[in-house]
Parts: sequence; C-alpha cells; structure tokens
Amino acid sequence: MSISKAAFVLVHGGWHNHSTWDKVVPMLEAQGFAALTIDLPGAGLNAIAPKSLNLRPFDPAVFAAERSPVAGVTQEERTQAVVSLVREAASLGDGKVILVGHSAGGLTISAVAEQVPELLFAVVYLSGFMLPNGMQVFEMLQHETMSSSLGPGLFVGNPAATGATRINTGSSDDAYRSRLKATFYGDVSESDFALATSQLHCDEPVGAVTPSAITPGRFGAVPRHYIRCTQDRAIPLAGQDHMIATVDGAIGGKTTIHTLESSHSPFLSQPAALSKILIGISATDDRRRSAGLDT
Repeated sequence: MSISKAAFVLVHGGWHNHSTWDKVVPMLEAQGFAALTIDLPGAGLNAIAPKSLNLRPFDPAVFAAERSPVAGVTQEERTQAVVSLVREAASLGDGKVILVGHSAGGLTISAVAEQVPELLFAVVYLSGFMLPNGMQVFEMLQHETMSSSLGPGLFVGNPAATGATRINTGSSDDAYRSRLKATFYGDVSESDFALATSQLHCDEPVGAVTPSAITPGRFGAVPRHYIRCTQDRAIPLAGQDHMIATVDGAIGGKTTIHTLESSHSPFLSQPAALSKILIGISATDDRRRSAGLDT
C-alpha cells in the first residue's frame, strides 16, 4: 500500500554496505516513512575480496599488489542500480523520493539526480563527495582543504595497478586500526566500531569513483542538501565546505546546509539527530528549499 510521505533511498559510502543505515531505517519507519537501502555493485554482498586477504601467513606485499576481483565495476553500474531502487521507492512515496548518499555514495547520488531528477524530492549529501564537473575524487583528495584527511594513510597498494582503492579490513595492527577508527568512527563506541569494521569490504573499484557529468537543467533542478560533519577526519569540514561552494558556483542555486557535531559516521554515533534532519527535509516547503536557508 502506498503512503503519502516521501520515501527515502539511502546509499552507503566507500568500503561500507547497506548495514550503514541499520540504526537510521527503524527511526524513519517509526515515523511512517519507507526507507530502502542497497549494497552497491562491488560492495557488501556484491564484494569479492582479494584471495591474499585471507591467506595465512598474511603477506602484505602480495595483498598490496593483487589485482582486485571487482576492478571492472563501473560508476554507471552503480548509478543504474540506484536508479532502479529510486523507481521502486517512488511507488511507495507517492512519487516523492529523498535520495541520501554518504561519503563516496555522493558520486552515485549526483549521477542519479542527473538521470532522473523528476523522481526526486531532494538529494542529500551526508559528508559526501559532491563534485563539480571535471573534478576527480583523487584530485579532491589532494586539494588543500583535504590536507588533514586521515583516509589516504589507510590506502594499500597502487590503485592504478590493483584497479581499486584498497584498505586492510582484516588488519590486526593496533596503529592501523587506531587510524581506521579515527578516520571514520571517531565518536563511535568500541562495540559499534568492532561491528562496523567486521562488515567492511577492502576494495573500492577505481571505475566506480569516476564522477558523472551534472548539469544545471537536470541535477540543478533537484533541491540539494548537505549535512556537514564537523569532526570528520575522512572528509574534513574545510573540504565539505569547499565542495558546497564549488558546486553552488558551477551549477547555480544554493545547497541547504545542515550541521552535525559528529565524525564521519553519525549514522552510528548520532542516528536520532541524523534522522531528525532527514525527516525535517521531507517536510521542507518548496519556497524554503528554493531559498536554500541554512539550518
């Protein structure tokens, strides 16, 4: 049976999967919203780990060099997977879909907004990569506003050789795990950190982090929101603000800004506060969305 409220489509970030949203979905559903999640192609149940990850004794040099089994996954595959989910969600929310993307999931929601703007009530970046045309992810990672990011210190091997941006999800090295927590989960409990890392996959296909073109007439027609995470050490606040300003300047319009005093993973540390923002976006009237008022 259809419902009158908007339906949410929630897209996870790099190395994560649909379980990202396990604390948020029940909160949205409790307020009468449909909320759909996905394992993107090459992620979660669709991920295939390099054989060297589980070989014992573990050889870090072999792990760093092995070609990724998911190297062939493309951004277009991920885009079409989410477009299909948006169409399903539209049938549940009277045609109103709020598309949310965390971190690298921002690349996919930008592409989806360009393809099916007519199905979207709003697009929401949760500390996500919202990139202007012509900017690649690795270019953004090297921008001065990203200089304090801890993420690159987790990368293993050469993405050009492996076909993926790789992290060691199975590492038992205390220093590496400490950096992993600081990067993604700085304000997350130890138990939630342990559970979250047990569900990570190690390879993000290079071909799936290639931004798609966005235009003012299509992407720009969808009201967009950005949830800034002030304690983020994967995508620092300066980098978040740079992307917001750059896309606003290139595409036109104004991104509505929301702020959480959180790490990169408020879906774990502050699910109630995050859900409140998302529910608030669903109730925003057209005039306020067009004005892009800061919350």
